[in-house]
Amino acid sequence: MKIAGLFAGVGGLESGLAAAGHETSMLCEIWEPARAVLASRIPDVPCERDVRDIKALPGEVEVLVAGFPCQDLSQAGLTAGIEGARSGLVGQVFRLLDQRRVPWVVLENVSFMLQLDRGRAMRILIEAFEERGYRWAYRVVNSLSFLPQRRERVLFVATTTDVDPASVVLADEAEPQLAATDLDARAHGFYWTEGVRGLGWAPDAIPTLKNGSTVGIASPPAILLPTGGVITPDIRDAERFQGFPEDWTKPAEQVGRPSLRWSLVGNAVSVPVAKWLGGCLASPSLYDVHRDGKLPPDGRWPKAARFDGERRYSVSINAYPQWEARPALVKFLQYYGKPLSARATRGFLSRTERATLRFADGFQDRLRGHLARMEAFESQKESGCAVAAE
Repeated sequence: MKIAGLFAGVGGLESGLAAAGHETSMLCEIWEPARAVLASRIPDVPCERDVRDIKALPGEVEVLVAGFPCQDLSQAGLTAGIEGARSGLVGQVFRLLDQRRVPWVVLENVSFMLQLDRGRAMRILIEAFEERGYRWAYRVVNSLSFLPQRRERVLFVATTTDVDPASVVLADEAEPQLAATDLDARAHGFYWTEGVRGLGWAPDAIPTLKNGSTVGIASPPAILLPTGGVITPDIRDAERFQGFPEDWTKPAEQVGRPSLRWSLVGNAVSVPVAKWLGGCLASPSLYDVHRDGKLPPDGRWPKAARFDGERRYSVSINAYPQWEARPALVKFLQYYGKPLSARATRGFLSRTERATLRFADGFQDRLRGHLARMEAFESQKESGCAVAAE
């Protein structure tokens, strides 16, 4: 099917759909670093700059996809809601649908949108689609199904066709092979910028790559290695954690500082997730109605639900549509990571000592060992610089 990709970022959704046999006819992205990536990686597809300037979608478009800006919806953002200055741009989707009801619509966003304002953000979206004659189905999908990154996102599919959208997004389910904590045998990802209220602990994986952090910067998670060392991954491995080829975002350096690549990767849609969805769009499966249940009475939205044209249902299904074999995290990494600095380690440990969180036995001791080694290394380095200066 022909795709129009709004808020395209660096093309994660579009790349995955293309891998499943679909074709992108139009892109739209306003941020210059992301536009530089799209121009280099998807050069044959025209890219509009501002969604507000698009008069109408090309007549050939059969699927409108939009990973609309999530900053106002995510827990890392200001939680301003669906009407926030950035996430409110999703209203442009409905303006374009009012021009022409595209047969299929796919939206992607952070899972926190299901809880925001007691479900108000999701309710606004759902009512807008139902008013326009769409049936819909959505589900939280975890990228851990395909890659060693724990990343939950809502995939929302709406259609005016005779195909049941539940047969696209709610038919596949796999039993995940989740790794247990074992500090001696496995690497473990965590957020070094947190440590008081959260940790993002991920055995044999990393927690969600994010655009921001609690210290106000876009930063990679940390990885505790079985050796006791603590590193942050190389940006090229971060791209691979999202399913992109390494250096996919490097063209962004032509128009911005290299650190912006972390924001681009953190904002992206995982390519294998989009590929799975594209395969389901091309060849829907049979939905099992025995999964149907009642929606919660408090107005909050479950992790999966659907609307059959007459009634809304909660759906009992996990976040893992497939489970693909992958190497251990230590073997997945292709590049030497950067050791977590003494300053960063010291700050993290200080936060953990004030926290009420429960940590794996030996975790803090290993961090203290890493801190001692980094302090010794940095002290030796400073001494060497002082001698050289003399």
